[in-house]
Amino acid sequence: MTVFKLAVVSAGLSKPSSTRLLADRLAEATVRRLAAEGRQAEVTVIELRDLAVDIANNFVTGFPAAALRGAIDTVTEADAVIAVTPIFTASYSGLFKSFFDVIDDDALTGKPVLIAATGGTPRHSLALEHAVRPLFSYLRAVVLPTAVYAATDDWGTAGDALTDGLPGRIDRAAGEVAALLAGRGPAARPALPEQVVPFAEQLAALRA
Repeated sequence: MTVFKLAVVSAGLSKPSSTRLLADRLAEATVRRLAAEGRQAEVTVIELRDLAVDIANNFVTGFPAAALRGAIDTVTEADAVIAVTPIFTASYSGLFKSFFDVIDDDALTGKPVLIAATGGTPRHSLALEHAVRPLFSYLRAVVLPTAVYAATDDWGTAGDALTDGLPGRIDRAAGEVAALLAGRGPAARPALPEQVVPFAEQLAALRA
């Protein structure tokens, strides 16, 4: 059976947090949709609040601590990423942005990313489109069409789990992740870099 690696990044600051709750709901829905297609997912959750000091130190030293290195490897080696941030001042949190700043610019190229956010009011939902989506587009990730925003009031409305409300948005986004993964298969291990022959040696070989 095909097993996909799913990295879930939660930038919630409180414990428990609505950001982590949304991240867990998205991960569970994605696992469920993959299982319906005969595929399994190995989920690893990264709580950025536990890495805040390591992230700050990385900017000063240029080297990630072991825990941060592990989190970076989890994200870069995953088949897909679920990235969830609280919205502060109409944008992603500083901790969320800082984590993705310490990841190599090319590490997320072509990787499916489901973006989501939490906030106190529905008015902040546009932050997903004017801040979070451009961030991952810059990193050349494949950002899923459905972005999931959960305001405080969304948690109190059930809606139809398959058509509207927060449950419907979660299910739709999870379906997009599952469909994209099903079409491409698990990520292959990166190929070993080709040996680079200095230009001078290439010219010398031509003269021989």
